[in-house]
Amino acid sequence: MRVYLPATIGMLRQLVADGKFMPVSGTGFALTPALRESYTSGSTDELEYAALLDAARASLRLIGAALGDEPEQAESDTELPRRVVVSVDVDDVTLRPDLDHAVVRLGGPVALDDVAAVHVDAAEAEPAVRAASAVIDAADLGDADAEFVLGEAEDHELAWYASQELPFLLELM
Repeated sequence: MRVYLPATIGMLRQLVADGKFMPVSGTGFALTPALRESYTSGSTDELEYAALLDAARASLRLIGAALGDEPEQAESDTELPRRVVVSVDVDDVTLRPDLDHAVVRLGGPVALDDVAAVHVDAAEAEPAVRAASAVIDAADLGDADAEFVLGEAEDHELAWYASQELPFLLELM
């Protein structure tokens, strides 16, 4: 099953260094039967893209936690404010429709060999991602201004990288 895992730049560095990583709480997003049923129409590609976008939104939460209370000042080498989604092909997943339509839990760490691709924001998205990571909770609670800020980040398309390109991508950051 193709699973989309929310991550950060620091988690990518760990994946490359260790050859594996465990997503936070083992949580990922996938094209599940519940996700398919929640849409009246859409191809498999469109529904998988919806799961990828759910993972990208979850990445904002991880970035917000990494940046802490002062997102304007915090920008370490390992935690650039860029959304990261790691696409993996794994079999050991548990569907969690009680959490959301696309949520799955992984049974263990993900090996670098299981990575199909990585999706990462470009540098020009950093200001929008930084701002969105600070208001993601307010946006989820219906704050219209926060939803606008979140939309600014989500307007940026994630760039696609093959797993063998990861060391070079991280070296350029």
